Amino acid sequence: MARHAREHGPAAGHQRLANLVQGTVCKILGKEEIKPHKVRYYLENRDAEFEQKMAEVLCVFREVQVLKKALCQGRAKPVTIVSCHEKPGTQAIATTAPDLPPEPGVHSGFARDHEYKRHGTLSLLAGIDLLTGKVHALVRDRHRSREFIELLRLLDAAYPRGTTIKLILDNHSAHISRENRAWLATRPNGRFELTFTPKHGWWLNLIEGFFSNFARSVLRHIRVASKYELKERIMAGTDDINRHPVIQTWSYKLAEAALYDSNQEKR
Repeated sequence: MARHAREHGPAAGHQRLANLVQGTVCKILGKEEIKPHKVRYYLENRDAEFEQKMAEVLCVFREVQVLKKALCQGRAKPVTIVSCHEKPGTQAIATTAPDLPPEPGVHSGFARDHEYKRHGTLSLLAGIDLLTGKVHALVRDRHRSREFIELLRLLDAAYPRGTTIKLILDNHSAHISRENRAWLATRPNGRFELTFTPKHGWWLNLIEGFFSNFARSVLRHIRVASKYELKERIMAGTDDINRHPVIQTWSYKLAEAALYDSNQEKR
């Protein structure tokens, strides 16, 4: 912009622009409300049924509350609800020099060499039981339909026959693929029920909170010698969580979900 002003300003009758420098342009733009030199990203809602799909997910969360209450009263029902998702791209990073332990007067925390070595990435596929807090997890190189079906098999084996397993999922291709539908068709009628979050509504899936906590606790600053070691440490982390499970809850807008649910029943 400064160069354009210097080249064309004097000819347009603005002689002083012949000496305009970049710093002056930046100061002018910084003081103005309109800042064409900056870009802010936004997300356009492209799901025409966003509200309806969100209400359906919230209705499932409302059912979780009902099931928890029945469980406390000794009236457990043959239903469980599992929030599922994948966390891809977990890097297996190795150190190139030993970590240095904290030393008074030198460094208060561990000192680590800036250089590192990559061993590839892994995907964590997981489902968290919203009634008990138990985490069902697999670690694989990828997260295609076949890996998701592995997770479904794990869930199928974890619950007694006759129990309905309700899954909350996003619209990832692995969740709606032909292979996945074909495998579900082999299970008894009513064994699995799937509820999908709306497009760009990933934040409605409670397992996202689990992944966030897992990344800050188990995966933060992690260094491993191989992908196999990373897999073992991830699974050890999930085992530790299952020894002290935390039940995920959602209460925001559940009243609206109840209203939506009652309207659906009337129809």
